[in-house]
Amino acid sequence: MSFVPKQIVEEGAIGSDKNNLDRLPPSYMYSIIFKDIILEINDDDSKSMNTLVKFCQKQNISETQINEFKHEYHDRSPVYWYTKPMFLYAMLNCGLRSLDMEAMCKLGFFIRSLHLQLEQLHQEQSASFQTAFTVYR
Repeated sequence: MSFVPKQIVEEGAIGSDKNNLDRLPPSYMYSIIFKDIILEINDDDSKSMNTLVKFCQKQNISETQINEFKHEYHDRSPVYWYTKPMFLYAMLNCGLRSLDMEAMCKLGFFIRSLHLQLEQLHQEQSASFQTAFTVYR
């Protein structure tokens, strides 16, 4: 979820000059802190879902999309919902790019689920590949 590739940060942070850490973009540091916090929170998904539904209604998201997400969320994977052409992808990415803490907090349970699924997929599939490869979106 960081905005700067970790490889760039690691290369920039290495070296004898520890002042390099002071040169990291604040948005990068905030995103790392946010990610660490959001992944540690253990909240009730049903309460979080209701909070997100109310937030979406205020954002004028289609009731059809909101109801589909609310009623079918547990039937599908987080990656499915993230890639489905509906409000979720745009809301999450807009929130991350603009550091909209309200939107990101409302989506916290989803961010956590998506992170866990991607982590699991990475563990399952990384053993199949011997060399590094680049993925484009």
